[in-house]
Amino acid sequence: MTDHKILQPIELIRVNGGHEVIHERIIRETALTLTINGEIYATAMIMAGMEREFAIGHLYAQGIICRITDITSISVTEKAVEIILAKGLQSIPKREPVNSDLVVDRDGVFTCVKAILKSRIFSETEAIHSAGLFLEGEKPAAVTEDLGRHHALDKCIGVALLAGIDFSRTLAASTGRQPTEMIQKCRNAGIPIMATKGVPTSLAVALAEESGITIAGLVRGKKMIVYSHPERIQ
Repeated sequence: MTDHKILQPIELIRVNGGHEVIHERIIRETALTLTINGEIYATAMIMAGMEREFAIGHLYAQGIICRITDITSISVTEKAVEIILAKGLQSIPKREPVNSDLVVDRDGVFTCVKAILKSRIFSETEAIHSAGLFLEGEKPAAVTEDLGRHHALDKCIGVALLAGIDFSRTLAASTGRQPTEMIQKCRNAGIPIMATKGVPTSLAVALAEESGITIAGLVRGKKMIVYSHPERIQ
C-alpha cells in the first residue's frame, strides 16, 4: 500500500505564538461496506489497505465464521467487500473458553509490545493504533495498523487465518486500552494472551478470567501488570 492511498496532504495553520502555514499529511479515512450474501452487513470506518484481511478477520473475530472455508467467495474493492458464505448468515454460536497450554517468557511480552510501536505512520500522524500476533510469544505472524484498535486486531486475525496460523499458540499485542470487545475477539479467535501498553476495563478482566485469557497491561519499560491468568507468563 503506497503512502498516497493512506495519507492525504493538507494545508494547516500552526498556532504557536503566531500563525504559520504548514503542509502535512493526515490519515485517509475510508468507509468500507461489508456485504454478506447480497445484503449489507456493516459499514466500517477504516484506514485504507488490507480490506480483504480486515473483512475476513472481522467475521472470524465476531464469530460469524468458524473457519476460512466458510467463505465461498470474496470480492474486494476500495470501498466494499462482497462475501458469499456457504451457509449464509446464521445465528452466532457461543464460543467456548480458550483452550491453550501456551506459556511465554516475560521478556518476550515486552519485546512483542515494543515491536508494534515502531510505526512510521504513527510517528508522522499520531492517528493510528497497531496490533500484532506473535507465535509462541516470539515470532511475528502479523503486525497491522488501523484507525481503531479493534480494526487493527481484525486485520491481524485475518492475516493469520489466511496463513493457517494456530491461534492457540499466539500472543496478541495491542496499543491502547482493552475494552470487552477486544477480549471477545481474542476469545472467538482462540488467542490466549493479550499484551498492551494500555489497561483493560473491569468487564474485560472479568471476561478474560472466565475465558481463560491472560491480560498483561501497562507493559512499559521493565514492568507490567497481569490482570488475569498470570500462569501463562513466566
